[in-house]
Amino acid sequence: MLEFRDRTAIAGVGYTPFGNDSGVSTLTLACRAIMAALDDAGLTPDDVDGLATHRVGDSAAPSLVGPALGIHDPHWHLDQFGGGSVSHAVVAQAALAVAAGVAETVVCYRAINARSEFRMGGTGRALPVSPEVQYQAPYGYVAPPQQFAMYARAHMLKYGTRAEHFGQIAVTQRANAAKNPRALMRTPITLDDYLAGRWIAEPFRLLDCCLETDGACALVVTSAERARDLRRPPVLVSAAAWGGGQSHLSGGPSDPTVTAAAALAPRLYGQAGLGPADVDVAQLYDCFTYSVIVQLEDYGFCPKGEGGPYVASGATALGGPLPVNTHGGFLSEGYVHGVNHIAEAVSQLRGDAGDRQVPGAEVALSTAQPGYVLPATSALILRRG
Repeated sequence: MLEFRDRTAIAGVGYTPFGNDSGVSTLTLACRAIMAALDDAGLTPDDVDGLATHRVGDSAAPSLVGPALGIHDPHWHLDQFGGGSVSHAVVAQAALAVAAGVAETVVCYRAINARSEFRMGGTGRALPVSPEVQYQAPYGYVAPPQQFAMYARAHMLKYGTRAEHFGQIAVTQRANAAKNPRALMRTPITLDDYLAGRWIAEPFRLLDCCLETDGACALVVTSAERARDLRRPPVLVSAAAWGGGQSHLSGGPSDPTVTAAAALAPRLYGQAGLGPADVDVAQLYDCFTYSVIVQLEDYGFCPKGEGGPYVASGATALGGPLPVNTHGGFLSEGYVHGVNHIAEAVSQLRGDAGDRQVPGAEVALSTAQPGYVLPATSALILRRG
């Protein structure tokens, strides 16, 4: 069996600015983010022999990005179909390719014009290729806020989770974003501001929902040994897991308050030789506020049903026992479909997160969409090198 733990590292991260209208193609965004990540690592396109991305009818394929950057003979590439659920699996597979010797330096990226072009869950285009959609579409039940709202309501009914718990996530992450010069939304908000927000799909208000964002983010994955000779401190990939099952929308697991992350978490922690108590900072996929609450439970940071009170206690704020989404997350920094969570985890472990830095952070958990809608999820445990 291939020994995986700490064999590979993330050696560079790169971003484009985040905004509402990039004015350029997703191909241009991808190239700009990749070049920024390579510069961060002290590398050039000549050093790259692998490219990986995920997309849902948008972004730019490696077969286009490679030639645009002058990479004419990539040894390995991945063009993964799927949304946020597979975002961390892309990096995991790149790490496996490096550990197996198939490639030496892989750049993982996501480029997305999700505000000006391909809006997630938007109307006016073909419905997703998924069997259960034919039964939802006649009722207008096709947008992610509608779908996640049903799961959030189930959690409220079963455990007494309140709107104020969701609101506390939005308020806390906005406070983090205020310390992040890259964030789209930096003006602090209060719980009253949250409660005054217009309804999107009950129980979700405006500030429960992630931002629609134009932008790109990229990560350089190489061997741990090589990363130690590069420009920035390496961040080791200690564990990577992905998997799934049957969608709740297709009559899958009977309890909608339990996600695929609950099944994945033991494998992830086992691979790293760590547990929830060892995690110093977490970047939890926050397409909606509720997804943070359910992941706090399913990744073992609090008992099932207690995610709301855990957040209300201040545990996930900077200075709390488990700072979560220290960059502001998708709710306030921007939505780059999962990859900017990994980049923030890297920044925290390198110690270069500025005013939002978690002192002494050595272990980070970063997660993908936890398995609603598309019955899949993925996650990484990263460690300071």
